[in-house]
Order: sequence, then structure tokens, then C-alpha cells
Amino acid sequence: MRAMRRIPIILALAASVLYAAEGPLDLHAPEIKLWPGGAPGSEGKTAPERWIEGATPDAFHRVTDIHNPSITVFLPPKGKANGAAFIVAPGGGHRYLVMDLEGKFVAEKLNSMGIAAFVLKSRLANAQGSTYKIEKESLADTLRSIRLVRSRAKEWGVDPARVGVMGFSAGGQLALLAENHFDDGKPDAADPVERLSSRPDFAVLGYPGIRDWKTPVEKTLPPTFIYVNDDDPLATGAAEYYLELRKAKITSEFHVFRRGGHGVGMTGRTAEFKTMPESKWPDLLQAWLTDIGVTPK
Repeated sequence: MRAMRRIPIILALAASVLYAAEGPLDLHAPEIKLWPGGAPGSEGKTAPERWIEGATPDAFHRVTDIHNPSITVFLPPKGKANGAAFIVAPGGGHRYLVMDLEGKFVAEKLNSMGIAAFVLKSRLANAQGSTYKIEKESLADTLRSIRLVRSRAKEWGVDPARVGVMGFSAGGQLALLAENHFDDGKPDAADPVERLSSRPDFAVLGYPGIRDWKTPVEKTLPPTFIYVNDDDPLATGAAEYYLELRKAKITSEFHVFRRGGHGVGMTGRTAEFKTMPESKWPDLLQAWLTDIGVTPK
């Protein structure tokens, strides 16, 4: 991994009260641990993950206290699959992960485009009592997930040269970090997964949780798609980041919609989403992926 630079980041803020639907969410899909023998940095941490329960104005499911990170596998129908894949990083202020709105629902939308999706359950720096750090364990989980998908690409019908990362809010921050701090793999690693590159082939940042961005980016970054709403106070650094991508001549696209707020995923928080212009952003994404050669025309 390249040397980590300090970058100005604001964590996507969680609500003052932790709302969630009752009980855990069954994703009805295979869950694969990133490190079958346990994640480096989580030694001795055996407490089970916890689904936050309580009164729920939005009915979405949130999980926290993650010590054994994983990906959940969502594959499109074989007749529709086009070989492209995304690691999907849900948001939640690094306190929890919104596993349906910014995970399962996103995966299902991508599957409808013929794209495989792998929903990341990463370790959380702001969970109660956590000792993890965003730029260490959380980023390591994101990069490991890219390697893992490449290592099993044939099994999952994925082209290892078309593996991208997509994140929302705090997950958008992880996607941003991943495209800035990848490595080419370690050829002499005992673990064959670690021999593979962690560079995402493309990146999608959904309202990434950054307030400002003044750090130049390198010319090795992959093509990047950014989507925000103008009335979102938690992703105000997205425009500055886009300008840095332009300076570095990184193929990129930046969309700003007039309203919609924060935390809407690909399907929205309410039925009103379908009537709003921002609901078209998945169509713009699909057109962009085709334009850069990731998906077929």
C-alpha cells in the first residue's frame, strides 16, 4: 500500500438516536469471511456482531460491532451477467452499516444491470468501544474485498479486470480511500489472495462523507463517478475532489442534483424518491459504465 497521507475528512454523521428495524436482516445470499482465520488487527475480539433494534421511522436495518469482516455475494442471472462487479460499501458514520438501503437494495439494482455485487461488512471505527481506525482496519477490509473477488472471479463469473468499488456516505469515504491507497499485491505472500492487486478498476462515490478536499491525487487513480445532492451538508467536499481528479486527468463524471439530502442509496428512503430527478442517477451510472467500456452497449 502506498504511504498514507493525511486527508481532510468528515465522517458521515449518524443520527443522534440509532433507529433500526426490529431484528437482524437476512440477506438471503452467501456471506464469505474476508480472512477465514480471523482478520489481522482483530485478534482476541470474539463478540458477535449486533443488529441495532428499536423504534424505526425508516425501517432500515443497521449492524454494528463487526470483528470478522465479510462480503455477501449477489450474482446476476447467468443469462444477464456481463462480467463486471462492484464491492458495495454501505454507510452509517462508521458506527453501523445500513445493510439494506445501501447494501442489499444496491446489490439488487446492480444485478438488474447484469453486474455482480459484493456487499462489504467492514470493521467500524466509531462503534461503541471500538479500537479500529478508518484508514487502517476499515480500509484494509475494503482492499481485501477487492483482492478476494479477484481470487474467486472465475467461480463468480467476474472479469478480474472489471472489479470496481462503490460506497455511500461513510462507505463512499472508504471507496475514495481505496482508489487512493491500493497496491499491486505481494508476489511472495503466503496467502494467495494477498498476491493480487487491490486496485479498483473504477470507483463510484455516492455522497461521500467528506467536507473538503485539498490533497492532490495521483495519476494512477481509476475512472471515478461521483453523485451528490445540493442540499446534502455532509458531502460538500465532493466537488473539490472532482476538481483534483480533473487536474490529474482522471476520467471522471460528477452529478449534483438540486435536492434529496443524504443517505438515499440507489432506491431512496421514501416513495417520493421515484418522482425526483435524483432517482435517475443509476441510469446515468449505467450509461457511464458503458461509455468507459465496463459494461456492453
